[in-house]
Amino acid sequence: MARAVAFYADLGFALHYGGGEAGFSSFHAGGGAFLNLIAVPPSTTIAWWGRTIFHVDDVDAIYAHILAAGHMPEMPPADAPWGERYFHILDPDGHELSLAKPLSDKK
Repeated sequence: MARAVAFYADLGFALHYGGGEAGFSSFHAGGGAFLNLIAVPPSTTIAWWGRTIFHVDDVDAIYAHILAAGHMPEMPPADAPWGERYFHILDPDGHELSLAKPLSDKK
């Protein structure tokens, strides 16, 4: 839990409940949403579960912030054919996060 809490704090999420020694921690994720973390025993095997996408105001600024905090995203920001600027990063437990911004207001 401690390394996950530190990672999400580095990304700019504000801790709402819990912390590095807690079995459960919750972060504000914007717009009334929350990111919840639950500690599980190391012997627990969890298969790949998908990707969480967070829309942000400035993908390149978030990318620079993450690099400055010492984390290495999987790729630099790129414009996707589906209309988003994005990059991916893995959290300390291997969960994939995508930080993205729509390139236009068109859906």
